[in-house]
Amino acid sequence: MAAYLQWRRFVFFDKELVKEPLGNDGATPGATPTSGPAASKFLCLPPGITVCDSGRGSVVFGDMEGQIWFLPRSLQLTGFQAYKLRVTHLYQLKQHNILASVGEDEEGINPLVKIWNLEKRDGGNPLCTRIFPAIPGTEPTVVSCLTVHENLNFMAIGFTDGSVTLNKGDITRDRHSKTQILHKGNYPITGLAFRQAGKTTHLFVVTTENVQSYIVSGKDYPRVELDTHGCGLRCSALSDPSQDLQFIVAGDECVYLYQPDERGPCFAFEGHKLIAHWFRGYLVIVSRDRKLSPKSEFTSRDSQSSDKQILNIYDLCNKFIAYSAVFEDVVDVLAEWGSLYVLTRDGRVHALQEKDTQTKLEMLFRKNLFEMAINLAKSQHLDSDGLAQIFMQYGDHLYSKGNHDGAVQQYIRTIGKLEPSYVIRKFLDAQRIHNLTAYLQTLHRQSLANADHTTLLLNCYTKLKDSSKLEEFIKTKSESEVHFDVEIAIKVLRQAGYYSHALYLAENHAHHEWYLKIQLEDIKNYQEALRYIGKLPFEQAESNMKRYGKILMHHIPEQMTQLLKGLCTDYQPSLEGRGDREASGCRANSEEFIPIFANNPRELKAFLEHMSEVQPDSPQGIYDTLLELRLQNWAHEKDPQVKEKLHAEAISLLKSGRFCDVFDKALVLCQMHDFQDGVLYLYEQGKLYQQIMHYHMQHEQYRQVIAVCERHGEQEPSLWEQALSYFARKEEDCKEYVAAVLKHIENKNLMPPLLVVQTLAHNSTATLSVIRDYLVQKLQKQSQQIAQDELRVRRYREETTRIRQEIQELKESPKIFQKTKCSICNSALELPSVHFLCGHSFHQHCFESYSESDADCPTCLPENRKVMDMIRAQEQKRDLHDQFQHQLKCSNDSFSVIADYFGRGVFNKLTLLTDPPTARLSASLESGLQRDLLMHSRRGT
Repeated sequence: MAAYLQWRRFVFFDKELVKEPLGNDGATPGATPTSGPAASKFLCLPPGITVCDSGRGSVVFGDMEGQIWFLPRSLQLTGFQAYKLRVTHLYQLKQHNILASVGEDEEGINPLVKIWNLEKRDGGNPLCTRIFPAIPGTEPTVVSCLTVHENLNFMAIGFTDGSVTLNKGDITRDRHSKTQILHKGNYPITGLAFRQAGKTTHLFVVTTENVQSYIVSGKDYPRVELDTHGCGLRCSALSDPSQDLQFIVAGDECVYLYQPDERGPCFAFEGHKLIAHWFRGYLVIVSRDRKLSPKSEFTSRDSQSSDKQILNIYDLCNKFIAYSAVFEDVVDVLAEWGSLYVLTRDGRVHALQEKDTQTKLEMLFRKNLFEMAINLAKSQHLDSDGLAQIFMQYGDHLYSKGNHDGAVQQYIRTIGKLEPSYVIRKFLDAQRIHNLTAYLQTLHRQSLANADHTTLLLNCYTKLKDSSKLEEFIKTKSESEVHFDVEIAIKVLRQAGYYSHALYLAENHAHHEWYLKIQLEDIKNYQEALRYIGKLPFEQAESNMKRYGKILMHHIPEQMTQLLKGLCTDYQPSLEGRGDREASGCRANSEEFIPIFANNPRELKAFLEHMSEVQPDSPQGIYDTLLELRLQNWAHEKDPQVKEKLHAEAISLLKSGRFCDVFDKALVLCQMHDFQDGVLYLYEQGKLYQQIMHYHMQHEQYRQVIAVCERHGEQEPSLWEQALSYFARKEEDCKEYVAAVLKHIENKNLMPPLLVVQTLAHNSTATLSVIRDYLVQKLQKQSQQIAQDELRVRRYREETTRIRQEIQELKESPKIFQKTKCSICNSALELPSVHFLCGHSFHQHCFESYSESDADCPTCLPENRKVMDMIRAQEQKRDLHDQFQHQLKCSNDSFSVIADYFGRGVFNKLTLLTDPPTARLSASLESGLQRDLLMHSRRGT
């Protein structure tokens, strides 16, 4: 039971008398005119008002004359005669423009119920759609209350004899409605109300002594006795959904609230209750103080004597009195047009206009009633921004009073609306760090924190040394529950020395770089860092190995080398890792990791050899580095056996064929380390025979010089000439080597004899006996060649003479064709036939079938074509001076080259028909050519 004496009182309503509308110069019907300026100032209702109701935009009155009056918002009062004697009850439906009334048309107790359709007219008055007697039986009784369901299918009438009739069906029509007695009792019925819950319809019935409810939507109308306390007339009402449509019964001791099946809360509002009304979440009660003389519940309201009454407006949700005022002799309280209207016996209408929400809140703020303001704002459905403003003011108030715990709770309720820095600045003091921590925690839980907030919260945890709260904050179950910037949290924890917590965040949220930084730079746990890299996916493992490879190689070289081998061949993340197994089988570029081994040659060699064996298609840099490493080891090795082994390894690597594209680089490496065998091998592979020869000459390796000439003399004959020049310059006795060189020069005819003699003339040890055999053999060969050439010249001259004779005969003598057979088909020659000067004859049809040209003999054409091609080729090459000079220099027999060009006609004099004869010029040209030929012929001999 709630004691209302503790409830605060406020003035949340403005009171004023309703004034008549401007321009209303007519007197109110039934009103007694008064003199003076106030006669038309305030609205005055007709006298004799017995009953009131409101709805559908109008206030409805019934009087003792049987008239029903309508007061719309324009305050233009209209009415009509509804009954002949009096109107006792009215019920205006809220969802339909239907009015139900109870009144009397004749003397005696015979009340009639009339249903009016206010939208239709009958002679200017509302249409009465139904009239029926209210008394169900023959015994006369007085109607005490009336209610109608909004669906127009139920109407209940209560009587003073304790009975209740229920009209079920369409209440606007007789034939669709059925009337029956629902309740009989010994106490007068003082209140009725329908309550709809889903498809179930309940009817609350209250008497002066009890309260019960019926289910009228069923067949048997089950009844539930709710209480043994009743109330007077008009002291019950039905609340709105804010109070769950509870039935309110205002007794003299308490106000009770009821559900259809049980009693709800009660409120100890003292005073003799006269009227109970529900208005927009407020309970309106008109009561009379007990100190005043009591009146009968049924007869006191008809008294014309003045009576002081108290009107209280209660807010049951927020537990305060929104308004309280004293009125004289209240007739009824009505709600319409968003306001509350109080009708008094003197015909006045008092309007109670509720203040707006902001005004009410300001009144509460002035009294520092923030909790009440919050509850009021929620009940008024104030938006979140408005609520946040109240929470902020409440927090400021508590903060100024020194209640920091309470203040921070209010500030927490402003999160999302109030700028966090406003609150944080208030709690930066070290003594208030607990409050700041609570605020920041909530800020993170709502995912509204930024990086600075995360930093501040973690610093709070570390200052408080509250490891449990810190772990609770960072150890979330899933990624979706993370309400902070993980990277910022890692930085703060690392800076504060909470390495294990920072590692937890880094590992669980895949911040691999931070995890490795902490392990390597702070904890120095190199083994764990390497293990962590080994379980990462390929791309991340590769990038972190490049970033941290040097420091890991410095501290744990063997393990690091092993992981690198796997990373560069067929990488498989470790079983405990989170890498995608389907993405396995990747391999990194091994050449990019060579700098990691800068100070670890032993591990570098193991890595390079592993890559060259397991992955033959490794990048070229792997083989280049491996060669350099092996050459370094060979150069610095002192043990002969080990040195020989290293020598073999280096040669084997050079012969692997991996240095074809980087020949120069391999050659430089071998020269830098004075690796002679490697240098010679590369010279040979690069066909640098001159360099090989030069190398042996520098080292005075005579036999190797001869061997090089023998091996590569065919590809480069000049080697023999260089060898002869080399030995000729030596003052030592090199007769054996000179003889070997001369023998080869003679066999291959590489040098003219005169040049050989000139070359050897520089050597003081080379006597005539050294070259005697060479000269004798050379002269013998030249003599034989001269004899052969003379024989060939004689034969060519004879042939030329014969051909000239044939040509002369063809020119001067007739040609007799005596062929009897065709030269193609060998058949007897018949006319027509074709004869050629060469002596061949053909049938005409054979000639036409086989000949390619009418002017050429088919039999001689192939041979003639060869000759013509040779002539044309000679013509094209007649001006090829550069080619002639090159062949002349490179040929072993210069004279044969000159003879060839003579035969082609290169040296023939060309004279244009338009040119004059220039004997002197031609003589000079011929003498010049002869001089050149003589010089070359001398060299050839």
